[in-house]
Amino acid sequence: MTQRTLVLLKPDAVQRGLVGEILGRIERKAGWSITALELRTLDRAILEQHYAEHVGKPFYQPLVDFMSSGPSVALIVTGERVVEGVRALVGPTDPIAAPPGSVRGDFGTVVRENLVHASDSEESAHREIKLFFPRLA
Repeated sequence: MTQRTLVLLKPDAVQRGLVGEILGRIERKAGWSITALELRTLDRAILEQHYAEHVGKPFYQPLVDFMSSGPSVALIVTGERVVEGVRALVGPTDPIAAPPGSVRGDFGTVVRENLVHASDSEESAHREIKLFFPRLA
């Protein structure tokens, strides 16, 4: 089943020079393709919509601050079971719990600044693509 998902390479991935490594892992996955890619500093208004379900939680404001602190890479990845696959590729949010071979397992250092966002469902992917790439939704 071909799907599309949104992936964000967060400011820490850009700052640490890991964009090529992470994109390479996505590109090497058979059957997946990057169908949109943009480097930009994310607008707070978009981030507030993106993280709306977390409003009022103690990590919400620090997360929005971090995500708007520098450039990120937003991309759409298309392929078979790509939503589930990208989440496995990046690993769990906690880098200590993330297995070796996953992005967070290999490069993650802390939970809050965890290098990558990947949509958690087809519904989320559709909503997030519409938010970050409205012309391609």
